[in-house]
Amino acid sequence: MINRVILIGRLTRDPELRYTANGIGVCTFSIAVNRPYTNQAGERPVDYIDIVAWRQLAENVATYMTKGRLVAVEGRLQTRTYETQDGQKRKAVEVVADTVRFLDRGPGTGGVERTQVSDDWDSLGREVDPGGVDLAEDDEIPF
Repeated sequence: MINRVILIGRLTRDPELRYTANGIGVCTFSIAVNRPYTNQAGERPVDYIDIVAWRQLAENVATYMTKGRLVAVEGRLQTRTYETQDGQKRKAVEVVADTVRFLDRGPGTGGVERTQVSDDWDSLGREVDPGGVDLAEDDEIPF
């Protein structure tokens, strides 16, 4: 079975970084993704997708990303249930990010900034260098 999600959208708010009791970073943010059609009023409906990033990826996202930035998110779809303070059961659907990439110019940069932040593990479960962020400048954007 395959559970893979790729989204491109703009951050709706600045990412929020917290830490678990064990000191593991967890960052939450949401992106606005346009649907590929227009409605009767000529507008494109928008979906707001919640994203969760863990560990080094969470810290990198919180450090380098801000509201309004255009990003690509790759990960898996996850549903979870929880109980509110007043005892109601709720369900949350979110994307657990493996990779997050900037797709627009960063503030104060002269060229196009393509930044990729990814978790410490690749898609095959092998550990990769958690040394930080891969910054690359390129005159061509694939979109």
